[in-house]
Amino acid sequence: MLGSTHGTLTTDFRARVEACGESPRTAVHSSAAPSADDAVPLDVSGRPLHADVPDLDRFFRPESVAVIGASDAEGRPNTGITRQLIAWAERVGARIHPVHPTRPTVFGLTCHASVADLPEQVDLAVLLVADPLPVVEELAEAKVKFAVAFASGFAETGDAGAAAQERLGAAVRGSGLRLLGPNTNLNAFEEFREDLDGPAIALITQSGHQGRPVYTLQELGIRLSHWAPTGNEADLETSDFISYFAEQPEVGAIACYVEGLKDGRSFLLAADRAARNGVPVVAVKVGRTETGARMAASHTGKLTGADTVVDAAMRQFGVIRVDGLDELQDTAALLARARRPQADGVVVYSISGGTGAHFSDLATEAGLTLPTLSQAKQDELHQWIPDYLNVANPVDNGGHPVGDWRGRKIIDAILADPEVGVLICPITGPFPPMSDKLAQDLVDAAEQSDKLICVIWGSPVGTEDAYRTTLLGSSRVATFRTFGNCITAVRAYLGHHRFTTGYRSPFEDAPRTPSPSYRKAQALMRPSQQLSEHAAKQLLRAYGIRVPREQLVTSAAAAVRAAGLVGYPVVMKASGPQLGHKTELGLVKIGLTSASQIRDAYRELTDIARYENVPLDGILVCQMVERGVEMVVGVTQDDLFGPTVTVGLGGVLVEVLHDAAVRVPPFGEDQARAMLRELRGHALLEGVRGAPPADVDALVEVVLRIQRMALELGDELSELDINPLMVLPRGQGAVALDALAICR
Repeated sequence: MLGSTHGTLTTDFRARVEACGESPRTAVHSSAAPSADDAVPLDVSGRPLHADVPDLDRFFRPESVAVIGASDAEGRPNTGITRQLIAWAERVGARIHPVHPTRPTVFGLTCHASVADLPEQVDLAVLLVADPLPVVEELAEAKVKFAVAFASGFAETGDAGAAAQERLGAAVRGSGLRLLGPNTNLNAFEEFREDLDGPAIALITQSGHQGRPVYTLQELGIRLSHWAPTGNEADLETSDFISYFAEQPEVGAIACYVEGLKDGRSFLLAADRAARNGVPVVAVKVGRTETGARMAASHTGKLTGADTVVDAAMRQFGVIRVDGLDELQDTAALLARARRPQADGVVVYSISGGTGAHFSDLATEAGLTLPTLSQAKQDELHQWIPDYLNVANPVDNGGHPVGDWRGRKIIDAILADPEVGVLICPITGPFPPMSDKLAQDLVDAAEQSDKLICVIWGSPVGTEDAYRTTLLGSSRVATFRTFGNCITAVRAYLGHHRFTTGYRSPFEDAPRTPSPSYRKAQALMRPSQQLSEHAAKQLLRAYGIRVPREQLVTSAAAAVRAAGLVGYPVVMKASGPQLGHKTELGLVKIGLTSASQIRDAYRELTDIARYENVPLDGILVCQMVERGVEMVVGVTQDDLFGPTVTVGLGGVLVEVLHDAAVRVPPFGEDQARAMLRELRGHALLEGVRGAPPADVDALVEVVLRIQRMALELGDELSELDINPLMVLPRGQGAVALDALAICR
């Protein structure tokens, strides 16, 4: 469950923060409550905090449709499309108006010469023309609500096509017209089965063929309500459809195939709306590898973005990312239809001890909870299962009873356990009549229970009656063909409901007005420059982040005096606006304990700087902080999502292990702590080999302050790196020993 609880600051850390003029929590979490007059509340950088939900009712259910470029000439591509659109319009009850400059009729319908000749204002125009730009301008004048452009040759083809697409998008913006495409297809006008009930899947794809597996789920009795083929997204994009579908009462889950995101912020706002409404979003997002990213860009002409950031952002806002189309269909189907779980416990029930053990190993490794059934429950099960068989979980029945009522008794007894939320039964192959009776008992039990029952039918044939009729004929049993897909779907199902229970939008806590810290920081920024370490640390101080005692000096004598004030031993470092990795140049001296060492170090540092032709603003004489866990905390700018915050193991380990976690602001303390738990080296913060536990509360506070900085400075801050951030033993805080900041 995600909440907004906060840890307790140490007295020392609280005092240091309050000395900066802000309360510890207000500095990180302050936000102005939206007034009743704020139609669209904005964050501190002027970005919206709520998703704009387009009214797409008239797109999916128009009253009138114009087909521009309609044809009934045999052998012409437009003829087949026109025929399909006429059939679709009849199904949805829309009046259809063919438009063609030289045809009096099309398929017996009166054909109009131009958009201006249409007999009524239409809701939707479908453009079967090579160049949609002139027609879009005509449609805008006619106040048409929606248009679909099939034409290709836009951003997916390169720079010239991208420029043409930008002209098309510019014509749409501000016109009142909303455009789907270009480079889209007929998927929005598919025929959906009307005889299916229950919650439906709404489908969004950027490549139409990739949605076919989900569309085909209708043949297995799973309802599909909408299909949005977004194409190149010159106007309407994936985020618009997520926001719209999340508001539709019939939609139980949203399935997406995404090649590239048009705008990261819009995507997160849409995902946030879906999370607030409890509607799961399941997505295949291509571009995990360099090759995949290139293919995605060449196909849709959109920036794929750094996949680690995409992955973290999706997880942060509850989007369930899967890898394959089979996982997409199985996970979306389960999430759309299954009721809310009553418990997180999973019980594996099988007719083979080997099967149960195998599946249990995989499920446990994937993070599912398989509770040991109580002794009382085991004794109850042993009424119908021989004593020599294990029923602790997994439950091995030794062979499901065929000739009497015992099999159903076993299933009902498992489902009655309050710790059990999901029962999974792997049937690795048909073994009539046992597998037939087992399938029927599971279906019958599912009809009487609010708990989820999953079956894995492992036969590669798939024509068996127990599978085709009994299992697939049930709307209550979730049937899978592989162990992996079942585990992926069940983990997503339980995780989604944990995530959305008590969900609070992180945008609610986004700062609306600049803090005093921001005003201090702005005075330190130098556009298009890298700040010196000394200036970067001043930036950190502005946001209440602790740095070592230190002084910037410009002479050996001043360095000796500074060391006396700072306290031996000290560290001496060159400080200049062009210095990045100082250690490699020999511009750091540690453990200095005497005045003579200070003078020698000063001369050596300045000599190296002159030799390397590195300009300095001085030499830093710093307090030496030794005992703690070295971490890195930083800000980078992502092309899709804007500022992102990273935390990981610091020092040289950041370059060796790449052990880091990423989040997109805004986020709260729960996500900051989750970042730390994701680290492979998280145990170092808990204390290993006799080392004391680190001050995790102070580390979390630094992460939150850095995200506040990222939000407020926005594009002004290109990059920030605190490495190392020394996290001291519990109760002693965290100290930024070095910092690099680059202004944009």
